[in-house]
Amino acid sequence: MQSEIIIQVEKHISDFFRDHMPKAYVYHDLAHTLQVVSASQEIAAHYELSDQQKELLSIAAWFHDTGYTEGPSQHEERGCKLASSWMQKHDYSQEDIDNVCSLIMATKLPQNPDTVLEQIIGDADLSHLGKTTYWERCDLVRQEMAYISGKHMSEKEWVDFELDFMENHNFHTAAARKLYGKRKQKYIRQLLKQKIRLHPSEGFPVDPEDVFDEQSKKYKKPTSALAAKIVAGGVGKKDDVAIKDVRLGRGVETMYRTTYRTHVNLSSIADNKANIMLSINAIIISIVFANLIPKIATDPYLAVPTVSLVLTCLIAIVYATLSTRPKITEGKFTRKDIEEKKSNLLFFGNFYNMELADYEWGVEEMIKDEDFLYSSMTRDIYWLGKVLAKKYRFLSICYGVFMYGLIITVVLFLIAFLCQAFSA
Repeated sequence: MQSEIIIQVEKHISDFFRDHMPKAYVYHDLAHTLQVVSASQEIAAHYELSDQQKELLSIAAWFHDTGYTEGPSQHEERGCKLASSWMQKHDYSQEDIDNVCSLIMATKLPQNPDTVLEQIIGDADLSHLGKTTYWERCDLVRQEMAYISGKHMSEKEWVDFELDFMENHNFHTAAARKLYGKRKQKYIRQLLKQKIRLHPSEGFPVDPEDVFDEQSKKYKKPTSALAAKIVAGGVGKKDDVAIKDVRLGRGVETMYRTTYRTHVNLSSIADNKANIMLSINAIIISIVFANLIPKIATDPYLAVPTVSLVLTCLIAIVYATLSTRPKITEGKFTRKDIEEKKSNLLFFGNFYNMELADYEWGVEEMIKDEDFLYSSMTRDIYWLGKVLAKKYRFLSICYGVFMYGLIITVVLFLIAFLCQAFSA
C-alpha cells in the first residue's frame, strides 16, 4: 500500500507532466516515468531495504526526468533542483534531499552508480530493454530523437544505433539481470537478424548461433543444443533470413495488432447496427399490433399496407438476428492437429472442449515455433474476416429490406388512403 507522501508525489508529477512537459518528448513522458517507478519497486523487492530507502527511491524515480521541460542537456541537474524544492516543502532533511539527488544523477548516461540504490534506479531507468514493451518504447525513442534533433535515421542507421547501445549496456544489479536479462538477449538477437537483412553485402558480424553474454560483453556459444536451436531460430540459410526476419520487424507486429483491432471494432459496429435494427423493428411491430391490426376489421383498406409493414419488419429482424447468431464449433483439436500445425489455438471456439493440459501443451508448442505462431495469427485473422463478411452481408440485406420495404409500405398506405378518399 502506498504511503501518503508517495501518493502526493505521484499526483504532483502527473500534474507536472500534463502542464509543463513538451509534446515532443514522446518517450520521456509520464508513461516512461511510471515504468521506471514500477521497475524500481520490482527490483528493490529483491533487496532488504528500509521503508525510508524505498521512499527516497520512489521520489527519485518520479522526479528523474522532470528536467526535460527545458531540454535533454543537463536535465538530471534540473530534476534534482525540482526534487529538492518539493522535498523542502515537505520537511525532508538535507541528507534525504542529497540522497535523492544522487539517485537522480545515477540515471545519467553513461551510468556509473556506486550504491545499491543508485544501481537499482539506473537499471529501472533502462528496464524497457528487457521488457515486453521494448519495441514500442524503442520506436518512441526514435521518434523523440527525430522531433528534438531533426535528424531522421534510416532503418539501417537506427538498427546499428540501437544494437550498439544494447551491446554496450549492462544491468548493474543481479535482480535486474534475472528479471530482464533473458528477454534483452532475445531482442539483441532480433536486432542482429535485422542487421543481416539490412546489410546483406557486409556479412554477419558474429556467428548467428552465438549468445551475447551480459557480464563479459562477448558472444559465446550456447551451452546446449536446445539453446542453439532457440538462438539460431532457423538463421543460417539466406532464404530463411529473408522470410523469417521480416516477421521480427516492428512494422509486422504493428500490422497484426492493427488488423486485430480493426476486425474487433468492425465486429462491434456490426453488432451495434444489428441491435439498432432489432430494436426499431420490434417497436414498429408492437405499434402495428396495438394500433393498426385492430382497425382492419372496420377499415379493410389498411390490410395490404399493414401486412407489407409487418413482413418488412419480420424479414429485417430475421437477417439482423442471423448477423449476430454465434456459430457453434466442436471446440476441440487433437494433439495430431497441433503437431501438424492445423489448429488455431487463438480462438476460444477451437479449444473450449479441450483439457487444460492439452491446451497448455498446444500453446507451448505454438510459442516455441515461430512459423506456427504467425500462421495461427494469420489464420485467426482470415476466419475473423470470413465471419465479418457474413455479418455485413446479412446486415446489408437487413438494411435493404428495411429501406425498400418502408418505401413500398408508405406508397401502399398512400394508395389505400387515396382509394378510400375517392370511394367516399
